[in-house]
Amino acid sequence: MRRDAASNILPLSLVLLYFEAILLFSGTGAEARRQQQCRLQPRQGQVVLQPPTNTGLGGAFTANHTSAIATATSSIHSSGSTAVPSSTPTAFNYASQKIRGVNLGGWLVLEPWITPSVFESTGNDNIVDEFTLGQLLDAQTAQTILTNHWDTWITEDDFAQISAAGLNHVRIPIGYWSIPLTSSDTNTSTSTAPYVSGAWTYLLRALTWAEKHNVNVILDLHGAPGSQNGYDNSGQRTGNPVWAVNPNNVTRTVDTLKFLAKEVGSQVGVLELLNEGGGFIDSAWAAAVRSYFTDAYAAVREAAGQDVKVMIGDAFLGVDSWTNFLTAPQGQGVMMDYHEYQIFSDAELDRSFDEHISFACTYTQSLTSFANSNLWTVLGEWSNAVTDCAQWLNGRGVGARWDGTWPGSSQVHGNCSSYTGSYSSFSANYTEFLRQYWEVQVDVGESVQGWVFWTWKAENADEWSYQKGLQGGWIPQDPTNRKYPGICS
Repeated sequence: MRRDAASNILPLSLVLLYFEAILLFSGTGAEARRQQQCRLQPRQGQVVLQPPTNTGLGGAFTANHTSAIATATSSIHSSGSTAVPSSTPTAFNYASQKIRGVNLGGWLVLEPWITPSVFESTGNDNIVDEFTLGQLLDAQTAQTILTNHWDTWITEDDFAQISAAGLNHVRIPIGYWSIPLTSSDTNTSTSTAPYVSGAWTYLLRALTWAEKHNVNVILDLHGAPGSQNGYDNSGQRTGNPVWAVNPNNVTRTVDTLKFLAKEVGSQVGVLELLNEGGGFIDSAWAAAVRSYFTDAYAAVREAAGQDVKVMIGDAFLGVDSWTNFLTAPQGQGVMMDYHEYQIFSDAELDRSFDEHISFACTYTQSLTSFANSNLWTVLGEWSNAVTDCAQWLNGRGVGARWDGTWPGSSQVHGNCSSYTGSYSSFSANYTEFLRQYWEVQVDVGESVQGWVFWTWKAENADEWSYQKGLQGGWIPQDPTNRKYPGICS
């Protein structure tokens, strides 16, 4: 991990964070302020925003409205890890090395399907995302639930395991509400209500673990003010996201990226400007995302210089919609983040195992073409799942298309019990397919600049877990190992 010479000097802002952490964990801190590609249903009375179906590249989508770090973290509870650090970190060469990584999903941004126990512990079925957790619980209860989650879901041992598995990157999603923006950083509001604050200190601790274990970091703004897509993984599950329709939201998001670049830009390899912006909603949203990327890129470069890489996403428009965008000389060190799932429509779920593999193979040529002529490209989210069966994958209290429990389903593809939960119940045929499906998607990622699996761990959905894949044997300990070489040939 890169660290500039000044990183050993403790900035005033992080001194304040240090004392804030002491107050928080002594129980005397001030009460916290209060308020996917996991495709979600809104709460009762809200209009559903359906994401586009992933049909390929080139915009062919249907908008189916079907330093201080060590000091700041010293006050946090020790994880008790006995992990042994890797060798001294070396700079990662994004021009020649492949990104091989995993997302730390559901940690600093909650997702009900990743940690259903967190939501069940609230005793309130109306709590469907991090927004409603802060909105509907008293401040102390919400803070206690989240602090326990932050302390336990990801620890240093996870970073040690990730490094031992031959992975060189983690992508860390974070919400705007966890970033301590002050009035000196923005002319817009700095309120985060009703969200619960406190995750920033855990991010800083994670950066020290990453450096210790020679793991590079993609820091991903996963949730923006007003929600950038309406999915629960943006922080707020809603049929009426307003990020793009309120200019102050967009301005605040630019200022947030500038703050991140200034505070931790030397500690991360890549800053991702926004996860899954809702370009599919309408042309105004698509234009807002494009304008935001331009402004946020400039803000990052102003604050952090040229060393940190900048990542954008395709906003569900297809990578070819971003031809000649932020390419040299307008942009330097820019990457495209492309997400590949084949489970959020009946047409995709109709595919056989072989057809899922064949469809994944089609990305190799298209992504390679875009990467060679436009921007470095990373398969930044993908998984082993071929059903939407994981509990609450489509939102807390929402069923699955696969077994016909999705609201308004007119089709049943099969029984969910064979495809999710503990891998101890997976058939030999299914487990072998999981290995093939992992390999083909890794091959797609390695045909461009690399890949980042979603996600490292999940409580009740082993098909989504890299950690469980290693244990179950369908993911090799060495990510360069191939049981099915040339699977797309």
